[in-house]
Order: sequence, then C-alpha cells, then structure tokens
Amino acid sequence: MEQPITVRDAASNVPLQRAFQRLGYEVIPFKRTEEAVLAHVPTDVRLTVTASPAKGQDVTVDLAVALAGHGYTVAPHLSAQQVRDRAHLAEVVSRCREAGIRDVFVVGGDRSDIRTEFADALTLLTALHELDHGFTDIGIAGHPEGHPQASDNQLFQALVDKAPLATRITTQIVFDPRVILAWARELRRRGIKLPVQVGVPGVVHRQKLLRVSGNLGIGESVNFLKQQQNLLWRFFLPGGYRPNAIIKGLAPHLGRPDTDLVGFHVFTFNDLAPTEAWRRRMTANLA
Repeated sequence: MEQPITVRDAASNVPLQRAFQRLGYEVIPFKRTEEAVLAHVPTDVRLTVTASPAKGQDVTVDLAVALAGHGYTVAPHLSAQQVRDRAHLAEVVSRCREAGIRDVFVVGGDRSDIRTEFADALTLLTALHELDHGFTDIGIAGHPEGHPQASDNQLFQALVDKAPLATRITTQIVFDPRVILAWARELRRRGIKLPVQVGVPGVVHRQKLLRVSGNLGIGESVNFLKQQQNLLWRFFLPGGYRPNAIIKGLAPHLGRPDTDLVGFHVFTFNDLAPTEAWRRRMTANLA
C-alpha cells in the first residue's frame, strides 16, 4: 500500500507543500504526447520537453510550442548536439518567443550524426546569451552520481562555468537521498548557488524505464538501478515505481541553508495518468 509522505512537524511540511505546487513533468516528444498531456495533465503543472537524438531538436520545439498554445508553461530542451548552428538557434529562439515560451533547459546532449558548431552546453549557453532570447528561466543539468565521460571535478567546474548563464539546476535521476545531499552541499562549498530541482522517476514501470532511458541521457542511473536489485525489483510491483522514498528522505532538507534544494522534477516517461494520480494523492496528503 502506498504510504503518504509526511515529515515530523507542520513547519517542515511547508517547503514540501511548495515543492509539490511547483512540481514539473518531463515528457518525451512521441506521436501521441500532446494528446496524452491534454488528457491527463492540468495546465498548472509545468512541463519540459526532452530533446531526443532519435527525434531531433525541431520536434522538441514543435511539441513545446503546441503545448504552450494550450496554456501550459513549458520549457523545451535545447541540445548542443542537435542545434546545428547559430542560425538554427536564432530560429528556435524566435519560435519560442512567438509562442510565449519563457523557460528553456540547456543540455550538452548525446552525440549524434548531426553536424553542430556547439561543443557542449556552455558554448550553446554562451551563444544563446548573445541573442535577445527573452528567456526568464534557464535550466542546466546536474549529475550527482557522476558521469562516465567526466571526472567529478570536471563536472563541478562545468557547473561553475555555466552557473552565471543559468537560473536553476535540475539533476538527472538519482535514487539515493544521501548522494543528492552530499552533492548539493558540495555545490555550495564550490560557490555554486542556484536553486536545485531533484530529478525523480514518476509512477513508471521498470520495462519502460529500461527501454527508453538510453535515449534520455540517464544511462548511468539505469546502470545503478541494475546494480541495486532491491530497487530494480520494485519496478515489477503493480503500478510501478513511486518516488515517495526519495522525496521523504529529502523533505527535511528543502529550503535549508546548507543546500539549495527547492523541489523535484519528475521524469514521467510519458506515463502521465498514473503519475498525475500520484501527484494529486500526495498533494492532498500534504494539505
């Protein structure tokens, strides 16, 4: 049976209530994603649209523009491996401005066959700020579990370099609250003071997570899952995995002065109906 998320005292519940009010969903630009969002997600839930190497940057922007037209606050991912050049970037920015999109999330992205002049997220961010982009919220990615192609020092230095060009950090999926807390405290120690949203899976079945994760740049987290058999087994349970344990472990630390943890970013894997049902139950429990 699903247990409600609670903390020890009512005052500590306030940051968690705020976190659930600001909870955002990440969706993948598949053929029926727009239809699924309209059917299951209220317009007060913030959305991001991932940039999948299989789909390309323009498909991400197409869906973001469509969802914005329905009244959603939506942030398209901009991938350094998919934005071809400065002219393409200017076109993307123009389309976002015309659609009233004010949020964006800038990533390095998985390498593809697309020829691009941007080496990484920093060069794309730099080019973005040379334009009259109009974005008021610019997210960048954090990797609390590290990355197979970079050392921890390289990852932290990349965040130091990108932080002045961004307004928030959203982490990749992490399953251990202790890892997240240690990483968030290290951010502060290194002078990186941006609000942090922790990436968690929604109510999703194991099979879907393993099937689509390779195209979302979270392969290292899935490898972690495979190594943690207790966590892996939870994906076989009816209704799939729920992020309650992660959220409960971090709830007492939201808004605390030793970290900049402010909330959660839900990777839905387009399992929107069960994830939204979960969000509503948790919101009601916190009221």
